[in-house]
Amino acid sequence: MTPPVVDVSSLRKTYPGARRGTQPKTAVADVSFQVGRGEIFGILGSNGAGKTTTVECVAGLRQADGGTVRVLGHDPQVDPAPLREHVGIQLQEAALHDKITVAEALEVFGSFYADPADPAELLDLLDLTAHRDQRFGKLSGGQRQRLSIALALVGRPQVAILDELTTGLDPAARRATWDLVERVRDSGVTVLLVTHFMEEAERLCDRLVVIDGGRVVAEGTPSALIDGLEGHRGVRLRFTDDAARGRATSLLTALADRDPDVTAAVPVGAEIEVTGSRKVLFAVVQALAAADVVPDDVRTLERTLEDVFVQVTGRQYRAEENEEVAA
Repeated sequence: MTPPVVDVSSLRKTYPGARRGTQPKTAVADVSFQVGRGEIFGILGSNGAGKTTTVECVAGLRQADGGTVRVLGHDPQVDPAPLREHVGIQLQEAALHDKITVAEALEVFGSFYADPADPAELLDLLDLTAHRDQRFGKLSGGQRQRLSIALALVGRPQVAILDELTTGLDPAARRATWDLVERVRDSGVTVLLVTHFMEEAERLCDRLVVIDGGRVVAEGTPSALIDGLEGHRGVRLRFTDDAARGRATSLLTALADRDPDVTAAVPVGAEIEVTGSRKVLFAVVQALAAADVVPDDVRTLERTLEDVFVQVTGRQYRAEENEEVAA
């Protein structure tokens, strides 16, 4: 059996109180996961969940208070030096001098490694060839993110850690960056992707962990986590006739009170949203047919990783919570 590229077990990290006399803050309480070679592995959670602290410990940039970390068989907590040639990092807050050009940045960062990647190949991979002589201060947000990836890859790493890669990008730039991450994985690099965007994790990740309050609350492939949802099926019914919609609302509200497969029926504008078990669609159609009430349109609701988060935490997902405070 091939050993994992990254192996994290029972990781813990606590920061001192922000002010004298305040309580310490536990950023990571209990995090464990393994990453296989060639995966895009996601660490998903709202801001403040402990994601950045976790990968900083994995990279050897921050000292953990407990647990074990192994990357390519080495312990970055004890001796991160052997990993510097093999792990590339793009951190959320990283920035360069405004006057340095794209080509100069690659040259400087490449000088840190014994066998750096060919700058021309990186520029081509990340669609930056046309911007090689452009200064950092003049780059767009998407171009800066692509340069960040290039700098993380310049040392020919086996593992790339990408932290909140698409924060602040518009939807088009975000999707273009997703394509680039997949190309990086396809080039043979294992990617550890930190994100608070549910859609991003669902699109990119082969497997992922959901972290909440410094703990892993779910783990698996995005499709397996979504398919494993219980009681989260939904149906939307549209009625153009007000009278028919009123009859359907009364009928389905009563159905929710007596049928265990129907949780709730809620009017949403000209539609009615009905939620329940995997049999909710059958129950709704059967009840409407028996009453001779015919909707103009029926569609099932797509379930997402956000529904997974709600189920495992019991609360709504809020991406923009306060980020963990680094000491």
